[in-house]
Amino acid sequence: MARITLDNLAHSYLDAPKREDDWALKQLDHVWEDGMAYALLGASGCGKSTLLNIISGLLRPSRGRILFGDRDVTEAETAERNIAQVFQFPVVYDTMSVRDNLAFPLKNRGNDPAYIARRVDEIARMIGMEAELDRKARGLTADAKQKISLGRGMVREDVNALLFDEPLTVIDPHMKWELRTQLKELHRTFGHTMIYVTHDQTEALTFADRVAVMHDGRVVQIGTPEELFEAPEHTFVGYFIGSPGMNLLPASVAGQEARVDGHAVALPGGYDAFDGEVGVRPEFVRLEAGGTGLPVRVTRVEDVGRHRIVRAEDGGGRPVNAILPEGAPLPEGADRAVFEPRGIHIYRDGWRVAPDGAAA
Repeated sequence: MARITLDNLAHSYLDAPKREDDWALKQLDHVWEDGMAYALLGASGCGKSTLLNIISGLLRPSRGRILFGDRDVTEAETAERNIAQVFQFPVVYDTMSVRDNLAFPLKNRGNDPAYIARRVDEIARMIGMEAELDRKARGLTADAKQKISLGRGMVREDVNALLFDEPLTVIDPHMKWELRTQLKELHRTFGHTMIYVTHDQTEALTFADRVAVMHDGRVVQIGTPEELFEAPEHTFVGYFIGSPGMNLLPASVAGQEARVDGHAVALPGGYDAFDGEVGVRPEFVRLEAGGTGLPVRVTRVEDVGRHRIVRAEDGGGRPVNAILPEGAPLPEGADRAVFEPRGIHIYRDGWRVAPDGAAA
């Protein structure tokens, strides 16, 4: 296992990048702590897989260093880094049995046959393939083959890190939940450093100790699921985390008040005067009929079981979503949205600003 340090790291797929947009990864300086489970979360094209491939050694960065512990591995080949990587689509040896596929990394390293047999049995039990151990991989379903890939990645106990690049894409929804649970159990048992790439917030938030949210080639926030939900440091985090995501409305901010389309919104503290955005999660939006809230027009109500989502628009046609707890009625004639101050965040140029103008 290893602490992984990204030191002044950046990457471009162009030979001579000139503009900021030429960089697939903007400058990154982060430390992935030894033994933690991380998720890299973001939309397609944000740089997640590029970063993972740099960590694994499949790609050399244009600038900066990768350290495993105190060792600089920037120029080291993948085999020298002692990592295991599981890819988006299954990679198995079709002519081998499931047992031999799982055992292959251990046999390659000359491990004791008794240890190999015991370890293969343990992993087969974890991925639910004990009954298929002596079957050839050829002819198995795509999700069964991906389970073999996951198992082969997990079979070694001595790796510096386990890297997963959207490994559950071909797995059916029920099995996704089971395998995420098994990966967390593996992490609790063996304490490997794990980095898991996904665009699915549910996968990221249920798997990881810390989630690194990426946007436009940058890690815009690393935090626990609670931190990302309660205090998004960037508007993308607020928008991307949550279902539905944070309401974001342009506003003029001054003192303890923001004005959205000329309507006053009380803030939880004092701010310098600037033009920015008000962010508030739907859980902190209350709908009323009349009053002093922001004028809105309700367009529809979605019942999702434990609560209802009210979809509305402000006077400029911008979406304003609210969540009604189970059993709570929508007030008749509701046409105002009131934001609870404790749930309000203020953003300038996309980044959260704390009260009194200090950077959050």
